[in-house]
Amino acid sequence: MSEELQEQRLIILDTETTGINPREGHRIVEIGCVEMVNRQLTGRTYHVYLKPMQNGMQMVMDQEVINIHGLTDEFLRDKPQFHQVAQEFIDFIKGAELVIHNAKFDIGFMNHEFSMINGLPMTEDICTVTDTLQVAKDEFGSPKTLDYLAKFYKVDKLVDRTYHGALIDAQLLAFVYVEMTRKQSALDLSAGDGHQEGTDANAIRRLPENRTKLKIIHATADELEEHKKRLAIVAEKGSEPLWQH
Repeated sequence: MSEELQEQRLIILDTETTGINPREGHRIVEIGCVEMVNRQLTGRTYHVYLKPMQNGMQMVMDQEVINIHGLTDEFLRDKPQFHQVAQEFIDFIKGAELVIHNAKFDIGFMNHEFSMINGLPMTEDICTVTDTLQVAKDEFGSPKTLDYLAKFYKVDKLVDRTYHGALIDAQLLAFVYVEMTRKQSALDLSAGDGHQEGTDANAIRRLPENRTKLKIIHATADELEEHKKRLAIVAEKGSEPLWQH
């Protein structure tokens, strides 16, 4: 894996909104981001609640929407408006690759918010974007919800999702993303440093037929027993070894 890829900065992002269509005046009420570098969570997050405004007044959300994310009009009343946090939000995500489930939805809302503030760029000018909904479609043959993927990859119990909060869903998506892209972290099986003159770094390198045979070391009876005990512990935790999938 190249050094450039290893140092790639990912921002796993999710939003909660007042509705489903920004063109109808709906706004973002929560943004949650978690940072990953080299596919590892760094502990850095960006999280903010926002007061949704329309025509100079706070929007009143439908109860159906409140039931989804658990954010009430009263709770959001003293929260900042998007334009008050826009620059710090941009500073956090700038230059990163955004990882979003159903990115069209979140990017649509983000660009709507940016467009209402003079001089701010669009999301595509700030970051690159990976849509895990599309990744799931490529992997499974059809789009899958975040809930489905979390259960499939056995990470659904890692966070409490009583409500679909943005930061909570971003944290869950981070676990899903690591699992669903794990096979992309391929080993470099080429011999040498790949820079020898007149050689193809990606070519298959074969060992000579007259090489010394490798010694086969079998597990002892005690080691086999310890292995069975370890598998039993894994089973008790509701999981199974990767080779049994």
